[in-house]
Amino acid sequence: MKIASIAEVKANLSAYVKASEDELVVITRNGKPVAVLLPMEDDEELERLALAYSKRFQAILTAARHQITTTGGIPHADFWREVGGDHVDDDPPPAEGPEE
Repeated sequence: MKIASIAEVKANLSAYVKASEDELVVITRNGKPVAVLLPMEDDEELERLALAYSKRFQAILTAARHQITTTGGIPHADFWREVGGDHVDDDPPPAEGPEE
């Protein structure tokens, strides 16, 4: 892990971006961490990272978890009807386990 001040990163951005391909680069202001440079493998990784740090998305997940905890959620078939899927069987397929 590299640690560099904002001024250092600003003066040598290309070098720090290149360094972030191999290790995390922590950017500091007045000696305190304020940002991180990290490599992106693909668009999916960028999307996962953006969602993980999205306050709006996290609020939606928290509300959904709370609703499931308090109400028990919705039946499997109702879920698929609501999302427009064609999996409207009342019983989900059995989980595969070890053969006996």
